[in-house]
Amino acid sequence: MTRSWAELLPQWLLIETDLHEVYGIDVGTGILRDRPWRWFKARVYGLLVTESRLARHFAPPPDDTRKPRRR
Repeated sequence: MTRSWAELLPQWLLIETDLHEVYGIDVGTGILRDRPWRWFKARVYGLLVTESRLARHFAPPPDDTRKPRRR
């Protein structure tokens, strides 16, 4: 499922951290000014389909806090 930028951008801290961890991209270097929008968009959408903070934010793991069954 594709997320809108209105949903994604409020999670900028997760995006920034994941870009560095997953792709080695340090946004503080100004690299985003030198790259086309398509390049950035592909990487952010890539974060949604890989193991990342951003992916977990939008698709958290199932709650496994069910009570154990009695025997």
